[in-house]
Amino acid sequence: MRYGFIIDNRKCIGCHACTTACKAEHAVPVGVNRTWVKQVEKGEFPHTRRLFSVMRCNHCTDAPCVEICPVEALFFRDDGIVDFDKNRCIGCKSCMQACPYDALYIDPENHTAAKCNYCAHRIDIGLEPACVNVCPEHAIISGDMDDPNSEISQLLGREQVSVRKAAKGTTPNLFYINGDEASLNPVATEKQDAYFWSEQSRGVGHYAKFTEKLAFSNGDVLQAVMEANNQSATAGEVAGNGAARSIDILMGKARRVYDAPDKGVLWGWEVSGYVLTKAIAAGAFLVPMLAMLFGWAQASTHTFWWGIAAALGFLGATGLLLVKDLDRPDRFLNVLLRPHWSSWLVRGGYIITVYGGLLTLIAVLRWFEVAEALMPVVYGLTAVFAVLAAVYTAFLFAQAKGRDFWQSPTLSLHMLVHSFMAGAAFFGIISLFTTAGEGWLPYLRLILMVSLVVNLLTILVELTTTHPTKEAKLVVKMILHGRYRSLFWTGGILLGNLLPLALLAFGGACANLLALAGIAVLAGIYATEKIWVEAPQKVQLS
Repeated sequence: MRYGFIIDNRKCIGCHACTTACKAEHAVPVGVNRTWVKQVEKGEFPHTRRLFSVMRCNHCTDAPCVEICPVEALFFRDDGIVDFDKNRCIGCKSCMQACPYDALYIDPENHTAAKCNYCAHRIDIGLEPACVNVCPEHAIISGDMDDPNSEISQLLGREQVSVRKAAKGTTPNLFYINGDEASLNPVATEKQDAYFWSEQSRGVGHYAKFTEKLAFSNGDVLQAVMEANNQSATAGEVAGNGAARSIDILMGKARRVYDAPDKGVLWGWEVSGYVLTKAIAAGAFLVPMLAMLFGWAQASTHTFWWGIAAALGFLGATGLLLVKDLDRPDRFLNVLLRPHWSSWLVRGGYIITVYGGLLTLIAVLRWFEVAEALMPVVYGLTAVFAVLAAVYTAFLFAQAKGRDFWQSPTLSLHMLVHSFMAGAAFFGIISLFTTAGEGWLPYLRLILMVSLVVNLLTILVELTTTHPTKEAKLVVKMILHGRYRSLFWTGGILLGNLLPLALLAFGGACANLLALAGIAVLAGIYATEKIWVEAPQKVQLS
Protein backbone atom coordinates (compact mmCIF):
# COMPACT_ATOMS: atom_id res chain seq x y z
CA MET A 1 0.00 0.00 0.00
CA ARG A 2 1.37 3.39 -1.00
CA TYR A 3 -0.79 6.50 -0.90
CA GLY A 4 -0.21 9.44 -3.22
CA PHE A 5 -1.79 12.48 -4.86
CA ILE A 6 -2.40 13.59 -8.42
CA ILE A 7 -3.09 17.26 -9.15
CA ASP A 8 -4.88 17.57 -12.49
CA ASN A 9 -3.97 21.06 -13.69
CA ARG A 10 -6.37 20.70 -16.61
CA LYS A 11 -9.21 21.01 -14.12
CA CYS A 12 -7.91 23.23 -11.31
CA ILE A 13 -9.64 26.63 -11.30
CA GLY A 14 -7.66 28.17 -8.44
CA CYS A 15 -10.65 28.48 -6.12
CA HIS A 16 -8.60 27.78 -2.94
CA ALA A 17 -11.30 25.45 -1.62
CA CYS A 18 -8.57 22.89 -0.82
CA THR A 19 -6.65 25.44 1.24
CA THR A 20 -9.78 26.44 3.17
CA ALA A 21 -10.87 22.84 3.77
CA CYS A 22 -7.40 21.93 5.02
CA LYS A 23 -7.35 24.88 7.41
CA ALA A 24 -10.78 23.98 8.75
CA GLU A 25 -9.99 20.27 9.11
CA HIS A 26 -6.73 20.80 11.01
CA ALA A 27 -7.34 24.20 12.64
CA VAL A 28 -4.33 25.62 10.80
CA PRO A 29 -3.53 29.13 12.13
CA VAL A 30 -3.74 32.23 9.97
CA GLY A 31 -0.55 32.96 8.02
CA VAL A 32 0.61 29.37 7.50
CA ASN A 33 -0.71 26.63 5.22
CA ARG A 34 -0.50 22.88 4.80
CA THR A 35 -2.00 23.19 1.33
CA TRP A 36 -1.94 26.29 -0.82
CA VAL A 37 -2.47 27.30 -4.44
CA LYS A 38 0.38 29.00 -6.23
CA GLN A 39 -0.59 31.19 -9.18
CA VAL A 40 1.71 32.16 -12.04
CA GLU A 41 0.96 34.29 -15.08
CA LYS A 42 2.89 33.64 -18.28
CA GLY A 43 2.78 34.32 -21.99
CA GLU A 44 2.95 37.38 -24.21
CA PHE A 45 -0.07 39.58 -24.75
CA PRO A 46 -2.59 38.72 -26.03
CA HIS A 47 -1.65 35.05 -25.59
CA THR A 48 -1.44 34.93 -21.81
CA ARG A 49 -2.67 32.45 -19.23
CA ARG A 50 -2.75 31.92 -15.50
CA LEU A 51 -1.45 28.65 -14.03
CA PHE A 52 -2.77 27.16 -10.80
CA SER A 53 -0.63 24.64 -8.92
CA VAL A 54 -1.62 23.06 -5.62
CA MET A 55 1.40 22.88 -3.30
CA ARG A 56 1.80 20.63 -0.28
CA CYS A 57 3.87 17.82 1.23
CA ASN A 58 4.93 15.31 -1.44
CA HIS A 59 4.94 12.34 0.99
CA CYS A 60 8.25 11.25 -0.50
CA THR A 61 9.31 7.62 -0.49
CA ASP A 62 12.78 8.78 0.55
CA ALA A 63 11.77 11.77 2.65
CA PRO A 64 14.79 13.82 3.82
CA CYS A 65 12.69 15.43 6.56
CA VAL A 66 12.28 12.03 8.24
CA GLU A 67 16.01 11.31 8.03
CA ILE A 68 17.09 14.61 9.56
CA CYS A 69 14.48 14.84 12.34
CA PRO A 70 16.43 14.28 15.59
CA VAL A 71 13.50 13.00 17.67
CA GLU A 72 11.42 10.97 15.17
CA ALA A 73 8.65 13.55 15.25
CA LEU A 74 8.35 12.82 11.53
CA PHE A 75 7.87 9.18 10.56
CA PHE A 76 6.64 6.85 7.82
CA ARG A 77 3.36 5.03 8.23
CA ASP A 78 2.94 1.56 6.76
CA ASP A 79 0.79 3.03 3.98
CA GLY A 80 3.55 5.42 2.86
CA ILE A 81 2.08 8.57 4.45
CA VAL A 82 4.69 10.82 6.08
CA ASP A 83 3.06 11.74 9.38
CA PHE A 84 4.28 13.77 12.35
CA ASP A 85 3.94 13.82 16.12
CA LYS A 86 3.85 17.37 17.44
CA ASN A 87 4.31 16.12 21.00
CA ARG A 88 7.89 15.06 20.23
CA CYS A 89 8.95 18.01 18.06
CA ILE A 90 11.62 20.32 19.51
CA GLY A 91 11.21 23.04 16.87
CA CYS A 92 14.76 22.74 15.49
CA LYS A 93 13.56 23.53 11.94
CA SER A 94 15.89 20.92 10.45
CA CYS A 95 12.98 19.30 8.62
CA MET A 96 12.16 22.63 6.99
CA GLN A 97 15.72 22.91 5.71
CA ALA A 98 15.69 19.32 4.47
CA CYS A 99 12.40 19.52 2.56
CA PRO A 100 13.03 20.61 -1.04
CA TYR A 101 9.34 21.51 -1.41
CA ASP A 102 8.87 24.05 1.41
CA ALA A 103 6.06 21.87 2.76
CA LEU A 104 6.71 22.32 6.49
CA TYR A 105 6.15 25.30 8.75
CA ILE A 106 6.41 26.18 12.43
CA ASP A 107 2.98 26.45 14.00
CA PRO A 108 2.85 29.97 15.51
CA GLU A 109 0.65 28.72 18.36
CA ASN A 110 2.48 25.66 19.69
CA HIS A 111 5.91 26.33 18.07
CA THR A 112 6.25 22.84 16.60
CA ALA A 113 6.61 21.76 12.99
CA ALA A 114 3.54 20.83 10.98
CA LYS A 115 2.59 19.89 7.42
CA CYS A 116 0.05 18.00 5.33
CA ASN A 117 -0.34 14.53 6.81
CA TYR A 118 -2.72 13.26 4.13
CA CYS A 119 -5.56 13.62 6.65
CA ALA A 120 -4.33 10.35 8.14
CA HIS A 121 -7.10 10.38 10.73
CA ARG A 122 -9.67 10.36 7.90
CA ILE A 123 -7.82 7.66 5.96
CA ASP A 124 -7.91 5.42 9.04
CA ILE A 125 -11.72 5.44 8.99
CA GLY A 126 -12.10 5.01 5.24
CA LEU A 127 -12.54 8.67 4.22
CA GLU A 128 -10.62 10.70 1.67
CA PRO A 129 -8.53 13.79 2.60
CA ALA A 130 -10.59 16.93 3.17
CA CYS A 131 -9.10 18.71 0.15
CA VAL A 132 -10.15 15.86 -2.16
CA ASN A 133 -13.74 15.92 -0.88
CA VAL A 134 -14.14 19.66 -1.28
CA CYS A 135 -12.54 20.17 -4.71
CA PRO A 136 -15.41 21.19 -7.05
CA GLU A 137 -13.58 20.03 -10.21
CA HIS A 138 -12.15 16.74 -8.93
CA ALA A 139 -8.70 18.16 -9.68
CA ILE A 140 -7.15 16.42 -6.64
CA ILE A 141 -7.07 12.64 -6.82
CA SER A 142 -5.87 10.52 -3.91
CA GLY A 143 -5.60 6.81 -3.27
CA ASP A 144 -3.44 3.72 -3.13
CA MET A 145 -1.02 3.78 -6.05
CA ASP A 146 -0.24 0.08 -5.57
CA ASP A 147 -3.88 -0.87 -6.16
CA PRO A 148 -4.30 -1.37 -9.94
CA ASN A 149 -8.05 -0.76 -9.64
CA SER A 150 -7.73 2.63 -7.98
CA GLU A 151 -8.35 5.81 -9.96
CA ILE A 152 -4.92 7.23 -9.10
CA SER A 153 -3.16 4.07 -10.28
CA GLN A 154 -5.04 4.08 -13.58
CA LEU A 155 -4.35 7.78 -14.14
CA LEU A 156 -0.64 7.25 -13.50
CA GLY A 157 -0.64 4.49 -16.07
CA ARG A 158 -2.60 6.47 -18.65
CA GLU A 159 -1.48 10.10 -18.32
CA GLN A 160 1.88 11.78 -18.62
CA VAL A 161 2.72 13.20 -15.21
CA SER A 162 5.52 15.26 -13.73
CA VAL A 163 6.89 15.83 -10.23
CA ARG A 164 8.66 18.70 -8.57
CA LYS A 165 12.46 18.54 -8.34
CA ALA A 166 12.87 14.95 -9.49
CA ALA A 167 16.66 15.41 -9.42
CA LYS A 168 16.55 15.55 -5.63
CA GLY A 169 16.02 11.79 -5.55
CA THR A 170 13.29 11.95 -2.91
CA THR A 171 10.81 9.94 -5.06
CA PRO A 172 7.84 12.25 -4.41
CA ASN A 173 4.35 10.76 -4.39
CA LEU A 174 2.63 13.94 -5.55
CA PHE A 175 2.17 14.06 -9.33
CA TYR A 176 0.95 16.77 -11.68
CA ILE A 177 -0.97 16.28 -14.92
CA ASN A 178 -0.19 19.12 -17.30
CA GLY A 179 2.32 20.56 -14.84
CA ASP A 180 4.09 23.67 -16.11
CA GLU A 181 7.77 24.37 -15.44
CA ALA A 182 7.06 28.05 -14.76
CA SER A 183 4.89 27.03 -11.83
CA LEU A 184 6.57 23.87 -10.55
CA ASN A 185 10.13 25.21 -10.68
CA PRO A 186 10.52 27.65 -7.76
CA VAL A 187 13.39 29.62 -9.32
CA ALA A 188 11.51 30.17 -12.59
CA THR A 189 9.69 33.04 -10.87
CA GLU A 190 10.49 35.17 -7.85
CA LYS A 191 8.60 35.49 -4.60
CA GLN A 192 7.14 38.98 -4.16
CA ASP A 193 6.69 41.22 -1.18
CA ALA A 194 3.05 41.80 -2.06
CA TYR A 195 0.51 40.00 -4.22
CA PHE A 196 -2.76 41.25 -5.61
CA TRP A 197 -4.81 39.90 -2.72
CA SER A 198 -2.34 40.10 0.10
CA GLU A 199 0.48 41.98 1.80
CA GLN A 200 3.21 39.61 2.95
CA SER A 201 6.12 41.88 3.75
CA ARG A 202 6.56 40.90 7.39
CA GLY A 203 6.63 37.12 7.09
CA VAL A 204 4.45 34.88 9.23
CA GLY A 205 4.18 33.28 12.61
CA HIS A 206 7.32 32.97 14.70
CA TYR A 207 9.49 34.55 11.99
CA ALA A 208 7.45 37.67 11.32
CA LYS A 209 9.85 39.83 13.32
CA PHE A 210 12.90 38.49 11.46
CA THR A 211 11.75 38.82 7.86
CA GLU A 212 13.03 41.91 6.12
CA LYS A 213 10.44 44.23 4.68
CA LEU A 214 11.12 44.99 1.04
CA ALA A 215 9.58 48.26 -0.10
CA PHE A 216 8.70 47.98 -3.77
CA SER A 217 6.78 50.86 -5.27
CA ASN A 218 5.07 50.79 -8.64
CA GLY A 219 7.84 53.01 -9.94
CA ASP A 220 10.51 50.56 -8.73
CA VAL A 221 8.92 47.72 -10.67
CA LEU A 222 8.53 49.75 -13.84
CA GLN A 223 12.02 51.23 -13.56
CA ALA A 224 13.62 47.76 -13.30
CA VAL A 225 11.80 46.56 -16.41
CA MET A 226 12.50 49.70 -18.41
CA GLU A 227 16.20 49.67 -17.47
CA ALA A 228 16.44 46.15 -18.86
CA ASN A 229 15.35 47.64 -22.19
CA ASN A 230 17.63 50.70 -22.02
CA GLN A 231 14.70 52.99 -21.30
CA SER A 232 13.82 55.19 -18.39
CA ALA A 233 10.69 55.75 -16.38
CA THR A 234 9.37 57.40 -13.26
CA ALA A 235 6.88 56.23 -10.71
CA GLY A 236 4.33 58.62 -12.14
CA GLU A 237 4.23 56.65 -15.39
CA VAL A 238 2.60 53.73 -13.62
CA ALA A 239 -1.08 54.02 -12.72
CA GLY A 240 -1.28 51.17 -10.21
CA ASN A 241 -0.38 47.65 -9.23
CA GLY A 242 -2.28 46.16 -12.15
CA ALA A 243 -0.29 48.22 -14.67
CA ALA A 244 3.01 47.31 -13.04
CA ARG A 245 2.11 43.64 -13.00
CA SER A 246 1.09 43.69 -16.65
CA ILE A 247 4.59 44.74 -17.77
CA ASP A 248 6.03 41.26 -17.29
CA ILE A 249 3.09 39.73 -19.13
CA LEU A 250 3.51 42.08 -22.07
CA MET A 251 7.14 41.04 -22.32
CA GLY A 252 6.41 37.33 -22.03
CA LYS A 253 8.07 36.87 -18.63
CA ALA A 254 6.44 34.43 -16.21
CA ARG A 255 5.40 36.13 -13.00
CA ARG A 256 4.27 34.77 -9.65
CA VAL A 257 1.05 36.55 -8.66
CA TYR A 258 -0.14 34.58 -5.62
CA ASP A 259 1.69 32.31 -3.22
CA ALA A 260 2.11 31.32 0.41
CA PRO A 261 3.95 33.84 2.64
CA ASP A 262 7.71 33.64 2.89
CA LYS A 263 8.93 31.87 6.04
CA GLY A 264 12.07 34.01 6.21
CA VAL A 265 15.49 32.88 7.46
CA LEU A 266 14.93 29.76 9.55
CA TRP A 267 18.44 29.42 10.96
CA GLY A 268 19.70 32.87 11.91
CA TRP A 269 22.47 34.39 14.01
CA GLU A 270 22.27 31.64 16.63
CA VAL A 271 23.43 29.03 14.13
CA SER A 272 26.15 31.29 12.72
CA GLY A 273 27.27 32.00 16.29
CA TYR A 274 27.27 28.37 17.34
CA VAL A 275 29.41 27.42 14.33
CA LEU A 276 31.96 30.01 15.50
CA THR A 277 31.88 29.00 19.18
CA LYS A 278 32.16 25.34 18.19
CA ALA A 279 35.19 26.16 16.02
CA ILE A 280 36.90 27.88 18.96
CA ALA A 281 36.02 24.99 21.29
CA ALA A 282 37.56 22.46 18.90
CA GLY A 283 40.56 24.59 17.93
CA ALA A 284 41.45 25.43 21.54
CA PHE A 285 42.37 21.76 21.99
CA LEU A 286 43.55 20.83 18.49
CA VAL A 287 46.12 23.63 18.14
CA PRO A 288 48.18 22.76 21.27
CA MET A 289 47.58 19.04 20.64
CA LEU A 290 49.15 19.33 17.18
CA ALA A 291 52.15 21.17 18.63
CA MET A 292 52.65 18.49 21.28
CA LEU A 293 52.19 15.60 18.81
CA PHE A 294 54.88 16.76 16.39
CA GLY A 295 57.07 18.60 18.89
CA TRP A 296 56.73 21.89 17.02
CA ALA A 297 56.29 24.06 20.12
CA GLN A 298 55.79 23.92 23.86
CA ALA A 299 52.58 25.28 25.34
CA SER A 300 53.14 26.62 28.84
CA THR A 301 51.08 25.33 31.76
CA HIS A 302 49.29 28.67 31.82
CA THR A 303 48.43 28.33 28.12
CA PHE A 304 47.28 24.72 28.62
CA TRP A 305 44.72 25.67 31.26
CA TRP A 306 43.52 28.60 29.20
CA GLY A 307 42.96 26.19 26.32
CA ILE A 308 41.00 23.69 28.42
CA ALA A 309 38.90 26.46 29.97
CA ALA A 310 38.22 28.03 26.57
CA ALA A 311 37.28 24.68 25.00
CA LEU A 312 34.81 23.93 27.80
CA GLY A 313 33.49 27.49 27.95
CA PHE A 314 32.88 27.84 24.22
CA LEU A 315 31.47 24.32 24.10
CA GLY A 316 28.96 25.42 26.74
CA ALA A 317 28.17 28.52 24.67
CA THR A 318 27.62 26.25 21.67
CA GLY A 319 25.08 24.23 23.62
CA LEU A 320 23.29 27.37 24.83
CA LEU A 321 23.03 28.74 21.28
CA LEU A 322 21.72 25.40 20.03
CA VAL A 323 19.03 25.39 22.70
CA LYS A 324 18.18 29.04 22.08
CA ASP A 325 17.61 28.34 18.39
CA LEU A 326 14.94 25.74 19.22
CA ASP A 327 11.32 26.84 19.15
CA ARG A 328 10.65 24.33 21.94
CA PRO A 329 13.76 24.58 24.14
CA ASP A 330 11.84 22.90 26.96
CA ARG A 331 12.11 19.66 24.96
CA PHE A 332 15.85 19.84 24.26
CA LEU A 333 16.60 16.67 26.22
CA ASN A 334 14.53 14.74 23.66
CA VAL A 335 17.63 14.91 21.44
CA LEU A 336 19.60 12.84 23.96
CA LEU A 337 16.83 10.79 25.54
CA ARG A 338 14.62 10.04 22.51
CA PRO A 339 17.18 10.15 19.71
CA HIS A 340 16.78 9.35 16.02
CA TRP A 341 20.26 8.14 15.16
CA SER A 342 20.14 8.93 11.44
CA SER A 343 20.05 12.65 12.26
CA TRP A 344 23.38 14.46 12.50
CA LEU A 345 21.77 16.80 15.01
CA VAL A 346 21.57 13.85 17.41
CA ARG A 347 25.05 12.62 16.53
CA GLY A 348 26.37 16.14 17.00
CA GLY A 349 24.67 16.43 20.37
CA TYR A 350 26.40 13.28 21.57
CA ILE A 351 29.73 14.31 20.02
CA ILE A 352 29.64 17.61 21.91
CA THR A 353 28.64 15.83 25.12
CA VAL A 354 31.45 13.24 24.87
CA TYR A 355 33.98 15.90 23.86
CA GLY A 356 33.04 17.99 26.89
CA GLY A 357 33.33 14.92 29.13
CA LEU A 358 36.79 14.08 27.80
CA LEU A 359 37.99 17.65 28.29
CA THR A 360 36.74 17.52 31.87
CA LEU A 361 38.54 14.21 32.38
CA ILE A 362 41.81 15.70 31.10
CA ALA A 363 41.41 18.66 33.45
CA VAL A 364 40.79 16.36 36.43
CA LEU A 365 43.72 14.05 35.61
CA ARG A 366 46.11 16.98 35.10
CA TRP A 367 44.94 18.84 38.19
CA PHE A 368 45.37 15.85 40.52
CA GLU A 369 48.37 14.52 38.56
CA VAL A 370 47.05 10.96 38.44
CA ALA A 371 46.84 8.19 35.82
CA GLU A 372 49.72 9.61 33.79
CA ALA A 373 49.91 6.36 31.79
CA LEU A 374 46.39 6.94 30.49
CA MET A 375 47.04 10.46 29.27
CA PRO A 376 48.19 9.58 25.70
CA VAL A 377 45.05 7.51 25.16
CA VAL A 378 42.79 10.21 26.60
CA TYR A 379 44.52 12.92 24.56
CA GLY A 380 44.17 10.91 21.35
CA LEU A 381 40.50 10.14 21.96
CA THR A 382 39.80 13.79 22.80
CA ALA A 383 41.51 14.89 19.57
CA VAL A 384 39.26 12.57 17.58
CA PHE A 385 36.14 14.05 19.17
CA ALA A 386 37.50 17.57 18.73
CA VAL A 387 37.74 16.94 14.97
CA LEU A 388 34.25 15.41 14.95
CA ALA A 389 32.91 18.43 16.85
CA ALA A 390 34.51 20.71 14.28
CA VAL A 391 33.07 18.99 11.19
CA TYR A 392 29.77 17.32 12.15
CA THR A 393 27.75 20.41 11.23
CA ALA A 394 28.86 19.94 7.62
CA PHE A 395 27.10 16.57 7.60
CA LEU A 396 24.02 18.11 9.22
CA PHE A 397 23.92 20.75 6.49
CA ALA A 398 24.36 18.02 3.88
CA GLN A 399 21.20 16.37 5.23
CA ALA A 400 19.37 19.65 4.56
CA LYS A 401 18.68 18.62 0.97
CA GLY A 402 16.48 21.64 0.35
CA ARG A 403 19.56 23.87 0.29
CA ASP A 404 21.76 22.94 -2.66
CA PHE A 405 24.68 25.19 -1.69
CA TRP A 406 25.17 23.18 1.50
CA GLN A 407 25.75 20.01 -0.50
CA SER A 408 29.37 21.00 -1.15
CA PRO A 409 31.85 18.14 -0.50
CA THR A 410 34.37 20.67 0.83
CA LEU A 411 32.13 21.95 3.63
CA SER A 412 33.69 19.61 6.19
CA LEU A 413 37.19 20.88 5.25
CA HIS A 414 35.82 24.44 5.46
CA MET A 415 34.76 23.87 9.07
CA LEU A 416 37.89 21.97 10.10
CA VAL A 417 40.12 24.77 8.76
CA HIS A 418 38.00 27.32 10.60
CA SER A 419 38.61 25.39 13.83
CA PHE A 420 42.39 25.67 13.46
CA MET A 421 42.02 29.33 12.51
CA ALA A 422 39.77 30.02 15.50
CA GLY A 423 41.99 28.11 17.94
CA ALA A 424 45.18 29.82 16.81
CA ALA A 425 43.39 33.20 16.83
CA PHE A 426 42.23 32.63 20.40
CA PHE A 427 45.72 31.73 21.62
CA GLY A 428 47.11 34.71 19.70
CA ILE A 429 44.77 37.04 21.57
CA ILE A 430 45.51 35.63 25.04
CA SER A 431 49.25 35.70 24.31
CA LEU A 432 49.11 39.35 25.36
CA PHE A 433 48.66 38.34 29.00
CA THR A 434 49.91 34.73 29.24
CA THR A 435 53.37 33.22 29.38
CA ALA A 436 54.39 31.72 26.05
CA GLY A 437 56.29 28.44 25.91
CA GLU A 438 59.31 27.79 23.76
CA GLY A 439 58.51 28.41 20.08
CA TRP A 440 54.83 28.99 20.86
CA LEU A 441 54.32 32.36 19.15
CA PRO A 442 56.12 31.38 15.91
CA TYR A 443 54.06 28.20 15.93
CA LEU A 444 50.80 30.16 16.22
CA ARG A 445 51.93 32.43 13.40
CA LEU A 446 52.66 29.40 11.20
CA ILE A 447 49.31 27.72 11.97
CA LEU A 448 47.41 30.92 11.25
CA MET A 449 49.18 31.61 7.98
CA VAL A 450 48.81 28.05 6.66
CA SER A 451 45.16 27.79 7.70
CA LEU A 452 44.37 31.20 6.16
CA VAL A 453 45.84 30.14 2.82
CA VAL A 454 43.98 26.81 2.94
CA ASN A 455 40.81 28.66 3.89
CA LEU A 456 41.06 30.97 0.87
CA LEU A 457 41.59 27.98 -1.42
CA THR A 458 38.64 26.18 0.16
CA ILE A 459 36.36 29.19 -0.36
CA LEU A 460 37.54 29.39 -3.97
CA VAL A 461 36.62 25.73 -4.53
CA GLU A 462 33.25 26.13 -2.78
CA LEU A 463 32.29 29.09 -4.96
CA THR A 464 33.53 27.70 -8.27
CA THR A 465 32.58 24.02 -8.01
CA THR A 466 29.20 24.21 -6.33
CA HIS A 467 26.33 21.77 -6.62
CA PRO A 468 25.42 21.97 -10.35
CA THR A 469 21.97 23.51 -9.94
CA LYS A 470 20.54 26.92 -10.63
CA GLU A 471 19.71 27.32 -6.93
CA ALA A 472 23.35 26.88 -5.89
CA LYS A 473 24.51 29.25 -8.62
CA LEU A 474 22.02 31.85 -7.39
CA VAL A 475 23.60 31.64 -3.94
CA VAL A 476 27.09 32.13 -5.40
CA LYS A 477 25.84 35.15 -7.32
CA MET A 478 24.25 36.50 -4.15
CA ILE A 479 27.55 36.14 -2.29
CA LEU A 480 29.83 37.58 -4.95
CA HIS A 481 27.62 40.24 -6.52
CA GLY A 482 24.35 40.44 -4.58
CA ARG A 483 23.13 41.35 -1.13
CA TYR A 484 26.07 39.67 0.66
CA ARG A 485 28.86 41.04 -1.52
CA SER A 486 29.93 43.80 0.90
CA LEU A 487 30.01 41.47 3.91
CA PHE A 488 31.83 38.79 1.91
CA TRP A 489 34.52 40.92 0.27
CA THR A 490 35.03 43.32 3.17
CA GLY A 491 34.31 41.17 6.22
CA GLY A 492 35.05 37.65 5.02
CA ILE A 493 37.96 38.16 2.61
CA LEU A 494 39.66 41.48 3.41
CA LEU A 495 39.21 41.64 7.20
CA GLY A 496 39.12 37.91 7.90
CA ASN A 497 41.88 36.67 5.59
CA LEU A 498 43.99 39.21 3.71
CA LEU A 499 44.56 41.64 6.60
CA PRO A 500 45.67 38.89 9.04
CA LEU A 501 47.95 37.42 6.37
CA ALA A 502 49.57 40.80 5.85
CA LEU A 503 50.00 41.36 9.60
CA LEU A 504 51.54 37.94 10.07
CA ALA A 505 53.75 38.12 6.97
CA PHE A 506 55.29 41.50 7.79
CA GLY A 507 54.95 41.59 11.56
CA GLY A 508 56.65 38.30 12.39
CA ALA A 509 55.69 36.66 15.70
CA CYS A 510 55.03 39.97 17.48
CA ALA A 511 52.45 39.33 20.21
CA ASN A 512 50.54 42.56 19.57
CA LEU A 513 50.21 41.94 15.83
CA LEU A 514 49.37 38.27 16.48
CA ALA A 515 46.53 39.33 18.76
CA LEU A 516 45.28 41.88 16.24
CA ALA A 517 45.37 39.25 13.51
CA GLY A 518 43.46 36.88 15.82
CA ILE A 519 40.67 39.39 16.37
CA ALA A 520 40.39 39.97 12.61
CA VAL A 521 40.32 36.21 11.96
CA LEU A 522 37.47 35.60 14.42
CA ALA A 523 35.47 38.49 12.95
CA GLY A 524 36.08 37.09 9.46
CA ILE A 525 34.99 33.58 10.46
CA TYR A 526 31.71 34.91 11.83
CA ALA A 527 31.10 37.00 8.70
CA THR A 528 31.78 33.99 6.47
CA GLU A 529 29.59 31.63 8.51
CA LYS A 530 26.78 34.18 8.59
CA ILE A 531 26.85 34.28 4.79
CA TRP A 532 27.18 30.50 4.37
CA VAL A 533 24.25 29.92 6.76
CA GLU A 534 21.89 32.66 5.59
CA ALA A 535 22.45 33.06 1.85
CA PRO A 536 21.19 29.58 0.82
CA GLN A 537 18.00 30.23 2.78
CA LYS A 538 17.22 33.25 0.61
CA VAL A 539 16.48 31.00 -2.39
CA GLN A 540 12.80 30.06 -2.52
CA LEU A 541 11.88 26.37 -2.37
CA SER A 542 8.32 26.49 -3.73
